[in-house]
Amino acid sequence: MNLNTPRHPWFRLTAAARQIRDERDTTAPYGFATRVAALACGQQRRVSSLVERFALRAVGLSCLLALLSVVLNYTELTTTPATTTSVDDFMLPIHDPVAVVLDYAE
Repeated sequence: MNLNTPRHPWFRLTAAARQIRDERDTTAPYGFATRVAALACGQQRRVSSLVERFALRAVGLSCLLALLSVVLNYTELTTTPATTTSVDDFMLPIHDPVAVVLDYAE
């Protein structure tokens, strides 16, 4: 069953389809763009999940908490230990925050 033989029905059908010209008007009807825009704007908002609804508020709250923690610990960040004698020494904080949190956990 060879599709390339001239007597095969598929070959004849495709040859006939190539010869036909489509003379129909292909322009959009008057007001079509307005109707499409009205349908797009008139769609109901999709229901968003709880996470999507409060995501921006959660980001704002986390930024506020980070800023608050910097303000509360500003004295700890600006004080230098009295044990350092030279600029080349690596300065460690006096209070380790992880140790403080683990002490509260016990």
